[in-house]
Amino acid sequence: MAEDKPVRSSGLPSRGTYSEALRIGEILRKETVGGILLVIAAAIALLWANSPFADSYFALRDFRVGYEPWHLELSLGAWAADGLLAIFFFLVGLELKREFVAGDLRNPSRAVVPVAAAIGGVIVPAVFYAVINMTSPETLRGWAIPTATDIAFAVAVLAIVGSHLPSALRIFLLTLAVVDDLIAISIIAIFYSTDLDFVPLLLALIPLALYTALAQKYRRFFGLKPAAAWFILLPIGFVVWALVHAGGIHATVAGVLLGFAIPVIRSKASGGPTAGPGLSELFEHRFRPLSAGFAVPVFAFFSAGVAVGGWDGFVSSLTDPVLIGIAVGLVLGKPIGIVGTTWLLTKLTRVRLDPALRWVDLIGVALLAGIGFTVSLLIADLSFGLESAHNDHAKVGILSASLLAAFLASIILRARNKRYRSIEEQERVDSDLDGVPDVYQQDEAAGRSGGDTV
Repeated sequence: MAEDKPVRSSGLPSRGTYSEALRIGEILRKETVGGILLVIAAAIALLWANSPFADSYFALRDFRVGYEPWHLELSLGAWAADGLLAIFFFLVGLELKREFVAGDLRNPSRAVVPVAAAIGGVIVPAVFYAVINMTSPETLRGWAIPTATDIAFAVAVLAIVGSHLPSALRIFLLTLAVVDDLIAISIIAIFYSTDLDFVPLLLALIPLALYTALAQKYRRFFGLKPAAAWFILLPIGFVVWALVHAGGIHATVAGVLLGFAIPVIRSKASGGPTAGPGLSELFEHRFRPLSAGFAVPVFAFFSAGVAVGGWDGFVSSLTDPVLIGIAVGLVLGKPIGIVGTTWLLTKLTRVRLDPALRWVDLIGVALLAGIGFTVSLLIADLSFGLESAHNDHAKVGILSASLLAAFLASIILRARNKRYRSIEEQERVDSDLDGVPDVYQQDEAAGRSGGDTV
């Protein structure tokens, strides 16, 4: 039986290298705190927006500040969506570049499964939503809402239910979320950009080029230590963000571009690849707490506050095809797309499910990926506008579907915790006391000998 199988190196999902497992473990620990804050902020907003003091919540969300000649007189809600989320997407850019340059995704054999699964997990929910809303062009615009995965919310669920998810499944989940974010930002840039003004967009290329050059050759230009470089790069990055925003492309796209510009591996001119952390690691260390602990929870606070209208209002929203499409897309479409694509790969290629795991484990992770909170809320705002009833119903759908997906995933993952603990114990064994668990050394040896089928 699968319950008695030992941990093995072959099969999917890939456990990756030990250094990658440590790095991703650290990221997920930080995201856990952020996810809990995210849930608390959303709950406060939802309660406030449906309390006798609801008018004060919406007045706060719609309060405008900023400099109008620069097109920056925005509501606090817009500042959170366009400004604070740019920090989140800056980290997405850093993570994407690191994964494809120095992480496990630089290996095509390891990247193909999670990347394909993520693509399936985007396409199927979008198709489900589109089919349900096919007869309504007005609501069809929200087709991308159920395509996103909120990694912070997902790992918060793992922390709350006390799951001992193996490192391979954690890496698989994070990779799904990272690729999801890349697809989501592409969708936002292509389908949700309006009233394009090419003058500021072309002007943005100038500070972006300067930012990139300084980031890549910061020591040559200024002799700066990496920790001090951000004092110069941050103002230039703000100019890029402001020009992209003025050009009509959602400003979070600027965050991804700025993240891509940061070098992942230190150049020889900076002391060699092994001379210590480069800008990417230092920026991630500096900005991830700001993103997870402040930027994303504040965005959730301003975006999740929707006046449901009591029980009658909630029941009436259940008939809106927007809500139905989102719920079906996140709770059914995500796991069908992810698990179905992965299963199809096992039939068409040499990839096989790791014998230490079962398909139900991937179903549990895929349900976690159905928690589409942060980016889904952003796309809902872009699809329908803040004052639209469809937007309110979309947010009710996102909240309800995310909670349902979290609940179903919790049931599956808790039921498998005994097996996960066994895998975790095996992954900690270090017989030769060299600081690297034996299973990772066995994986490396199997890869060199051609025994790794992923």
